[in-house]
Amino acid sequence: MSNTIFTNGSIYTLDENSLVVEALVVRDGKIIDIGSHVDMMLQWGRPGKKIVDLQGKMVTPGLIDSHMHLSGVAFNLLDVDLVGVTSKSEMLHIIKERARTVPEGKWVIGMGWDENLFTDGSSIPTIQELDEAAPHCPIYLKRICHHAFLVNSKALEVCHYHPSMEVPKGGQIVLDPTSGAPSGLVLESASKLFTDHIPDKSYNELKEGLAQAMKLVVKKGLTGVHTNDPLYIGGLEQTYQLYNDALHQHNIGLRCNLLIDHVFLNDMKERGMYTGFGNERLRIGAIKMFADGAFGRRTALLSEPYEDAPGYYGEAMQDPAVLYESFKEIRTYGMPIAIHTIGDQALEQVLDTLDQLPKSKYRDRIIHVSLIREDLLERLADPSRVADIQPRFVVSDYPWITNRIGGNREKNLYAWKTLLSSGVNCAGGSDAPVEPFDPLLSLHASVTRRLPEQSRGWNEKERISMKEAVRLYTIGGAYATNEEHVKGTLSRGKFADMTVFSQDLFTMEHPDELLATNVEMTIINGEIQEI
Repeated sequence: MSNTIFTNGSIYTLDENSLVVEALVVRDGKIIDIGSHVDMMLQWGRPGKKIVDLQGKMVTPGLIDSHMHLSGVAFNLLDVDLVGVTSKSEMLHIIKERARTVPEGKWVIGMGWDENLFTDGSSIPTIQELDEAAPHCPIYLKRICHHAFLVNSKALEVCHYHPSMEVPKGGQIVLDPTSGAPSGLVLESASKLFTDHIPDKSYNELKEGLAQAMKLVVKKGLTGVHTNDPLYIGGLEQTYQLYNDALHQHNIGLRCNLLIDHVFLNDMKERGMYTGFGNERLRIGAIKMFADGAFGRRTALLSEPYEDAPGYYGEAMQDPAVLYESFKEIRTYGMPIAIHTIGDQALEQVLDTLDQLPKSKYRDRIIHVSLIREDLLERLADPSRVADIQPRFVVSDYPWITNRIGGNREKNLYAWKTLLSSGVNCAGGSDAPVEPFDPLLSLHASVTRRLPEQSRGWNEKERISMKEAVRLYTIGGAYATNEEHVKGTLSRGKFADMTVFSQDLFTMEHPDELLATNVEMTIINGEIQEI
């Protein structure tokens, strides 16, 4: 195969030996040389080579989103998208309009509502309001955090609800305090009572939705994603096959690392699948679990009570003994753990459990790490552990989160600078569709800790530099999956995965210039992706 010379760029390799170069040479999807334009042309500019003129643009290692649910992005394309809705009336109008197109008895599925964005001061829709919007069909609406859901009376009817119905452990069907009847709000694992009755989308619908989602994230500059989906798209085997078909049938270069839910661990053993199974584009990753819930519904587990709910600490998704046995089982198979951990008490329980077990050859991943305590930092900084952080959370959760957590703990909330300064290995992600998958928005949140329209950030001492933010999405993403030998920097022998920007992120005078920056090219395996 002929060589391709990418030249005339400001190529930030993030390799300590060659930080910034003008050109690099690619053969068979790998970088074989880097250096100045003159040197690369003299050494490699023989007949048959291909030259790509980068036109002076900034180039970084390909961006990697370390935590998302790509199937959720696909569902937002296939179902009712409620992300960004700013009032109850708007939400009900969207539901009503969709319901008009749906035959009687067919489910209306939606995702992404967040009452904290309601600018009119309204609360979440009541079950009566949902019934009025869609009297003829069941409704199931996921909150942006995927820990709370809204249903109507038709949905309760379909799942044969009755007051003495057994609710899955850790879940709740919230009752109206006056009538004692269901309010329409469902929390955590109680959602299974409804999802068991929602017909699955066809294989082809799921595949095409995933392919659309893959193309969208590549367009935004992502060359790789770490994504957790089996619970949503048919289990272990179908998830792997869907990704394989979507990638190959649509000729998409995106590198996908699949986090597999713990309930499928035995399926993995039976099918001979394991962490690292797959190929350069599609690979099995860590085993996904939950330690607690989320701040939005006060289910994140805290060491001190919620400020706005005295005496309430949140909820552990697993008893300590059960958590230990689950971790032990995963270790028996030699695989790493990726565990959703938002509250500080949940973090302590996770670290306590990990400390009792032998390490895997792959790094364990502690996802979110939203509220920390100083006494836990040294243990979290163990080189066998990675904190998967989501910079956009900080701008979505302020200011309401301060009332929930309290001012005394605010300094330990989304404390990205503290984590990095303490030697914690961090990787950056979006948790899309909970937050936008556009990495430039995550970079902006990392360095400003505010929304674009705001003038100052929240707890600004925890802002990180642009270079630290980019490292989260490059070196950090590679480190999280033990792939730093092939990804994360633009070094000889590594994959030729690159993101090309319209502006130099490291020299811009104001971080808001990020908002006017475009991704010019996404290059995977040395091939410019169609975006």
